[in-house]
Amino acid sequence: MTSGYRAGGRYHARMDLPPPDPQKLFAYWMEWERAEETPGRVLANLKTAGMKELLASLAAEEE
Repeated sequence: MTSGYRAGGRYHARMDLPPPDPQKLFAYWMEWERAEETPGRVLANLKTAGMKELLASLAAEEE
């Protein structure tokens, strides 16, 4: 069993993430468009909700 730590003392725990939820991602985006959230909070929400994975899967379909 590993400790979850690496050189430099930064903690990296592996998480099993659910698949991206396009509805949730769109809702986060609309919060920003309606000025209900700051850009930084929206980017954080998009990142944790799987925007990168969704875009990667869509880009792979295009290839």
